[in-house]
Parts: sequence; C-alpha cells; structure tokens
Amino acid sequence: MRTYSTAIITGAVVTTLLVACSAFARDHSAMNGTWTLEPAKSDFAGQPVVQTGTVTITARDGIIIVQRNFAYAGATETYFYRDITDAEDNATIHSGKDLKSKTRWDHDVLKVTTTQSGVVTVETYSLAADGDMLATVLRTDQKPITLVFQRK
Repeated sequence: MRTYSTAIITGAVVTTLLVACSAFARDHSAMNGTWTLEPAKSDFAGQPVVQTGTVTITARDGIIIVQRNFAYAGATETYFYRDITDAEDNATIHSGKDLKSKTRWDHDVLKVTTTQSGVVTVETYSLAADGDMLATVLRTDQKPITLVFQRK
C-alpha cells in the first residue's frame, strides 16, 4: 500500500510541476500582441513626452520580435521613432559597428538590452496585475522612465 500511495503522490507532484511549467510558458505568450501607450499613466522622468506609441511583441518557438513605434510631438515638428528587435531567445543582434541588441526572457520579464556608441539601454517589459503592460527604460545617461501600455 505504501508503494501505491507514494506513486500517487509522486504522480501528483509531477502533474503539478507540468501545470506550473505550462503556466510559465503561457506568461510569455500573454505578452504577444500590440500594446498602445497610455501617456497619462506613464512617467517620462523629464524626457520629451511620447504622444502616441505602440509596442508589438511576438514570441514564438524561441524567436522574439519587439517592434516599437513612437511619435514625439515638439513645438513645430513631430518625431517618429521605430525600431525592431528580433532574435532567438538569448541571441544577440549586431547591426553595424556600434549597435548591438540582445533580447531575452528573465523569468516572466522580457528584457531588451541595446548598446549603441557605448551607451547601454535596457528595456524591461512585464505584465501588471491589472493587465496593463509596463515598460521600464533604463539608460546610462538618463533617469529611468516607465511607460504604461494597454492591449490594443
């Protein structure tokens, strides 16, 4: 009887681990999609305020694509910023001599680290409890900014 009980308990533990692993994998796919910037909820830390913006994340089969589109409104002009990062999980992209970008999952946080002309920018993307996506941008020469996005 003890062997039978141990087998049931062991089976239950394995099932629990498989469910936990499945839930973890879902966390990554939960970030897939297009997210729209909520400027009023964001903290730009004194940087120019982004008027409109979207982030589209696609993570599938170890390939991560992060596409960002932002428009900055100035007094006389609107500036448009668009960047795409794609890589296999934990891979590094080199574009030219002075641009290197690495995209990877750190548990349930998507991290994009970009080095250009010696300046390092780290973007982290995570899901908030209310379903919003939070993006924190850390740059060696600026205060951190926090952007809030809602699913489009």
